[in-house]
Amino acid sequence: MPLAIEQHDLSSYDVVISSSYAVAKGVLTGPDQLHVSYVHSPMRYAWDLQHQYLKESGLSLGVKGMIAKSMLHYLRLWDARTSAGVDEFLANSEFISRRIAKAYRRTSRVIYPPVDIGRFALCLEKQDYYITASRQVPYKRIPLIVEAFARMPDKRLVVVGDGPEADKVKAAAAPNVEVLGYRSTDELVRLMQNARAFVFAAEEDFGIAPVEAQACGTPVIAFGKGGALETILGPDVTHPTGVFFRRQSVEDICEAVNAFEASLDNFDPVACRKNAERFSPERFREQMEALVDEAWGKFNRS
Repeated sequence: MPLAIEQHDLSSYDVVISSSYAVAKGVLTGPDQLHVSYVHSPMRYAWDLQHQYLKESGLSLGVKGMIAKSMLHYLRLWDARTSAGVDEFLANSEFISRRIAKAYRRTSRVIYPPVDIGRFALCLEKQDYYITASRQVPYKRIPLIVEAFARMPDKRLVVVGDGPEADKVKAAAAPNVEVLGYRSTDELVRLMQNARAFVFAAEEDFGIAPVEAQACGTPVIAFGKGGALETILGPDVTHPTGVFFRRQSVEDICEAVNAFEASLDNFDPVACRKNAERFSPERFREQMEALVDEAWGKFNRS
């Protein structure tokens, strides 16, 4: 991937904007070109989450593990070196801004990504079920959510999505857990709109799904780390939009669900919708245009 991204000839452009979660920021630019990089994360699998990714992939030990670790070492060197070619870093959350500072020793400005809140319309009436929805990959921790609800047979959970962990999800399901697999966007919207709350157990860079749920007027029960802390208003504010659990464990998820139900009257669908509107596409376009214009002005004065 590093070799491939360096083959793009962008020499005829005055301004280059890269949208990078891995290698896009490594495009080659010259001294008369402004390079603004909107970073969704430095390579998670090469930096702070290397050990987690290797373990989940079965590459912690052995010859394959040594090869993988050597490749990731090279990727870190390349990633750090190419950060010098970026004139202005933008981060998709304060959480990622801290990752950029750690990996590249560079400051960055935060612009939250756009969320299609227009498609996820507000619904005031809620039904008696919870929902979780995502691609079923290890870091999303969907089996963990399913295990927690299996311990709460009086509470119904609907699971939407497919992926490598689908068999684990089905194996952990109890009669009160409905595993639907992949569903169309329209059906996902309907399920989110009617749910009592959305359950989210991943440590995400930003996390679009919790914002989509709030756009529907649906509160979120989330792992209290990463971007969720910036997109969800916890129970300590006047108009909360969700609750957090401290650890990615079955016990903590159960406690958070029970705490949510004990304070159910504090959650207003309109407040959830209002919070989600902070992440509209219109706001994103305005902020991105303003920051690129500002960076271009500074670049031409330097």
